[in-house]
Amino acid sequence: MTRGPLNQVMIDIYNYQLYRHIDSPGWKLGWTWGGEEVIWDARGAEATEQGNCSKFTGNIPHCCDKSPVIVDLLPGAPYSMQTKNCCKGGVLASLAQDHLNYHSSFQISVGTSSTGLSLNVSDAETPKPYNFTLGLPGYTCSNATVVPPTKFPNDGGRRKTQALLTWLVSCSYSQFRESQAPKCCVSLSTFYNETIVPCPTCSCGCQGSPEAPKCANDGQHPTFLQLPQGYDDPVPDIVMCTRHMCPIRVHWHLKLSYKKYWRVKVTINNFNMLKNYSDWTLVVQHPNLQSLTQVFSFNYKPLIQYNNINDTGVFWGIKYYNDMLLQQGEFGNVQTEILLKKEPAIFTFQGGWPFPRKISFNGQECVMPTPDEYPSLPSGSTASPPPDSHLCHGWALLVSFTVFLLIQASIN
Repeated sequence: MTRGPLNQVMIDIYNYQLYRHIDSPGWKLGWTWGGEEVIWDARGAEATEQGNCSKFTGNIPHCCDKSPVIVDLLPGAPYSMQTKNCCKGGVLASLAQDHLNYHSSFQISVGTSSTGLSLNVSDAETPKPYNFTLGLPGYTCSNATVVPPTKFPNDGGRRKTQALLTWLVSCSYSQFRESQAPKCCVSLSTFYNETIVPCPTCSCGCQGSPEAPKCANDGQHPTFLQLPQGYDDPVPDIVMCTRHMCPIRVHWHLKLSYKKYWRVKVTINNFNMLKNYSDWTLVVQHPNLQSLTQVFSFNYKPLIQYNNINDTGVFWGIKYYNDMLLQQGEFGNVQTEILLKKEPAIFTFQGGWPFPRKISFNGQECVMPTPDEYPSLPSGSTASPPPDSHLCHGWALLVSFTVFLLIQASIN
């Protein structure tokens, strides 16, 4: 069988999540063809399986699978195989961290497997691909929707060409789809109270329970404590045995109080015995973040600014300094100190006000201690903090995580 006319299809993947990146081994884009399409060639990515191409002679297609799975090429791929924004191993930065690396793209040449038939993508009756998947835990994708064709500037922007057809697919993330158990917890302490409030017991599952990760005591090396063999195999959550059983613990310490400022130390500990966390993010919600003055050794960016509300921000590591949170051990932590200005209208140490309302690590919400466990002032005051009813609005806007795919086709 010989090939007929081909359609050049450009696929773009955008990570519009503000603070949740896509880590190694990266995305694996899959779909099911609506007709008898085959992929003759690929640039910037490759199919994981070639499939059964026995009906073809001479030139053999790149992939004959009815449901292909495409992965990004690794850095250092030959120039002849590259396209713009490719070859990152499937890793995508979050939009807040790095607006230059939140986008990936690749190109495929698509034809039909039936003799004498050509694929007319501009025909409304041409069946669309369906059953899109991103190959990442917690993500589900929509059907392909026809949108206005993408336009491409030419001749210095004086002329524009456009694709014959553009489809849009959105993939959304849910923490509860990925895992029934949380992945992180929060502990608290202050300079005015010796009590250290630990993470709640069984925050991420109790030892031995089905939802909890496997654990090992420090210094032990059980048989399951080994890295996966394949590049694409996920690294399992094997943590140090603790009361909370979480891979990640965030500790918030109220360190100092000055006349016009107050100082907080934040430490992130990794209890995962096999996994490093690269390009990690920490999202904090606190009403005084609108008066944040200085951050030491972390990057910071406000996330939600609505009128005079600015109570949520994202922290992440400095490149080549602490952007990698190493596995459990002596160096398995990163820390910062933040300086905040006291706002007379809202500032108080009473009623747990200086502690964060919510914290998330890598886009997953952490388990907080209950308010009745918060360290109290020496006087034992039980006064409530000032009314702060607007706090829910900022966080509600953060629950939707979306990755968009743009699929553009043109005739070769």
